[in-house]
Amino acid sequence: MRRRSPAVDLTTRLGSLVLPNPVMTASGTAGHGHELADHLDPALLGAVVVKSLHAEPWEGNPAPRVHATPAGMLNSVGLQGPGVEAWLEHDLPDLLATGARIVASIWGRTVEEFALAAELLAGAPPEVVAVEVNASCPNLEDRRALFAHSTTATAEVVEAAAAAERTLWAKLSPNTPELSDIAAAAVGAGAEAVTVANTVLGMVIDTEARRPLLGAGRGGLSGPAIRPVAVRAVFDIHEALPDVPIIGVGGVASAVDAVEFLMAGASAFQVGTATFADPAAPAVILRDLGRWCDDHGVSHLGELIGAAHG
Repeated sequence: MRRRSPAVDLTTRLGSLVLPNPVMTASGTAGHGHELADHLDPALLGAVVVKSLHAEPWEGNPAPRVHATPAGMLNSVGLQGPGVEAWLEHDLPDLLATGARIVASIWGRTVEEFALAAELLAGAPPEVVAVEVNASCPNLEDRRALFAHSTTATAEVVEAAAAAERTLWAKLSPNTPELSDIAAAAVGAGAEAVTVANTVLGMVIDTEARRPLLGAGRGGLSGPAIRPVAVRAVFDIHEALPDVPIIGVGGVASAVDAVEFLMAGASAFQVGTATFADPAAPAVILRDLGRWCDDHGVSHLGELIGAAHG
């Protein structure tokens, strides 16, 4: 017998933006979004978050760039991309044709580069509903630092991104003891939500060659291995800033994983590394989330958000 559609209302609000459900792709894991159209209907998702874009074309890091780990993967792609103008001309039209709601992600080496990328997005069509400011990318003026490790630097890049003239989210790093303060700084600078969290820095050694396996040496660890870290980061921010919308990301591979993020305090979540194993993972998780809510008597998403805080 065919199972009926879930009855739960999955509508979620992130500041001024209302999405039909909380499921999104994670930046950097689904290309520019239209690549997934052979495996799922992007319009069914809350939104498609595209790969982070620099104002100019960017080559990224030397190969090899990706390596599987026992519970996820390391990547050192290095934010390779075509630049905002080329994306608007060549990649965005195919994604628009799917009917998806689109979130553009931007990065820069300096505050001025964030501003330029944002300015180039100001003329994007209204289907680009938000801009995710990747504050957790390296500040290449000091390769040891991330913008998201400083309240001042985070505020500066979010303020610069206002040139995009649309809803702003700030993507933050879990690798700082001041995460809640940095989230507060992002919101104070104009972000309507924070995306938590980006990858954790890691490395794999090639024991035969006796050197790091990735071309750039270090890489970002993603997947189930970092889920407890990301859940803790979401929990901490919601505990400190209960009125700030949070988008949880880090190792979501099932509906139960997603519920864990929601109970920690997230209002939405992103699916990333799971799409490498199954490109349809975001749609599967959306379906299963509805069924989980039905099975547990949940009629509205809001019943789950922050539930673990008592």
